[in-house]
Amino acid sequence: MPRPLVIATVCARGGSKGVPGKNARLLLGMPLIGYTIETALAAPSIDAVYVSTDSPEIAEIADGFGAIVPGLRPAELANDGASKVDAIVHLIETVEGLGIEVGTVVDVDVTSPLRLVSDIEGALALLDEQTDVVVSGYLSDKNPYFNLVEARPDGTVGLVKPPEQPIYSRQSAPPVWGLNGSVYCWHRHTLGLGLWSGRTRVYEMPHDRGIDIDSQLDWDLAEILMRRRKEV
Repeated sequence: MPRPLVIATVCARGGSKGVPGKNARLLLGMPLIGYTIETALAAPSIDAVYVSTDSPEIAEIADGFGAIVPGLRPAELANDGASKVDAIVHLIETVEGLGIEVGTVVDVDVTSPLRLVSDIEGALALLDEQTDVVVSGYLSDKNPYFNLVEARPDGTVGLVKPPEQPIYSRQSAPPVWGLNGSVYCWHRHTLGLGLWSGRTRVYEMPHDRGIDIDSQLDWDLAEILMRRRKEV
């Protein structure tokens, strides 16, 4: 009997406000989505890459890179208010409707083109029986115990998490991670828990490999870093 598959999912809407059309836009001559598909297909643990999109253009590009697009995403799952997890669940249910048994879901975001195969494999390695979901992130230089503040009712600000004892340097504060959206891993049976309803672990990535393109500035930075990588 065939084993349940490890499926990589890529969610790529046609619309984008920060960088219009970014998922299909060329980054150093390659559509942005191509970097994510190529990296996922190169990961030894990944059996297949499936793309969820509402865009025929993106579907055609994804197919050209070797991903599978089992149909276009419904409009209600492609607007700004739609949950990404709901889109992933819809995609997995579509795949299962084709008679494919899914055991593990690895979501890789289009907007993180600098991740490596080792990041996908490293995150997957943390998804054990005591873990429901693995999220990727970087060790943050902004810390709620030291230099992140929030507004108070009287108009002043205070630390997001006031420590019991004063902390005089960021290095002395408890470590915190900023999520970069690059890799998410679930068991199929824990996918419905989302990110925070189960037992969550973090896979730490260097900040430069987890650039999340959400603005033109992010795009420019990713282009610089990608160019440096290609020149090595």
